[in-house]
Amino acid sequence: MEVALRLAREAAVEGEVPVGAVVLDSSRQVIGYGRNLREADRDPLAHAEVKAMAEAAHALGTWNLADCTLVVTLEPCPMCAGACLQTHVGRIVFGAWDAKLGACGSVWDIPRDPHIGSIPEVIGGVRESECAQVLTDFFIGKRGADDPLRRK
Repeated sequence: MEVALRLAREAAVEGEVPVGAVVLDSSRQVIGYGRNLREADRDPLAHAEVKAMAEAAHALGTWNLADCTLVVTLEPCPMCAGACLQTHVGRIVFGAWDAKLGACGSVWDIPRDPHIGSIPEVIGGVRESECAQVLTDFFIGKRGADDPLRRK
């Protein structure tokens, strides 16, 4: 999660929503790195998880990530949860829960839907407060000084 947090902070510095992700192979080596690049790439699909899984698939020479673990700072959205199923990723580990678009247990639970053939292990809340704080700080920084919601 430490590497994913570093990637999330890098994204924030560049004005991207601070989400970072890595994919670990079966020996726990990082084989894919990703951070949100929607603004930089002008690509609505450039989520951290998608970037990390694409890099991991390239490194392995296959789309099948069944022996891999995705580690991400924010609970995957429906698109990214679906991408996890399409890659057959074996485990999803995330930090902060997403009460708006979370699709791995909070709003929806796409990976554990009984209609899906391959069901990855899902572990949420890893370093949750730290992951959530990166997001909170980013969005507070986006608000003006006169915003009544701005934290003092």
